Amino acid sequence: MVTSIVKRAINSQFLVYLLRCIIGFLIGWILILKFPQYDFFWALLSIILVISPEENQAKKLTIDRFKSNFLGSLSGLVVFFLPIDDLYKIILGIIITCIFCRIFNLLNVARSALVAVLIILIEHKNDSLFAPISRFLTTAVGCFIGLGVTLVTSIMIQEINKFYEK
Repeated sequence: MVTSIVKRAINSQFLVYLLRCIIGFLIGWILILKFPQYDFFWALLSIILVISPEENQAKKLTIDRFKSNFLGSLSGLVVFFLPIDDLYKIILGIIITCIFCRIFNLLNVARSALVAVLIILIEHKNDSLFAPISRFLTTAVGCFIGLGVTLVTSIMIQEINKFYEK
């Protein structure tokens, strides 16, 4: 009976996705609490964006979302330093990001990349020049955490399945 419940739970896409989101959120929340001087809200957002609900392609989708999120935040950071109006920076960031997603065959996850562009380029009036760099770094941290959570839980699920197949 316990074996049946465990097998069903670890093979439920919904429960696995829910577990990954909660683990990712808790890691992000701990970062927010431990390092309040950094804006880890963006890491938290990236963690949730990177984690995939589709288990059958979770690793591939998570890696693709990781790549696209990273490309988007890098594009946003590069465009940030151009001496043009904010509106044009954002439009150029969107164009560059879409081109990179097309080149790297990541159009199916381009939304994550475009969100990353907006994270980097949308400024608040009291932000310093360091703010976009900080947002880039915390977004990258979130990408790595989301990827790590997906990969580690996938390995754990495989091991639990092997254990219960014996």
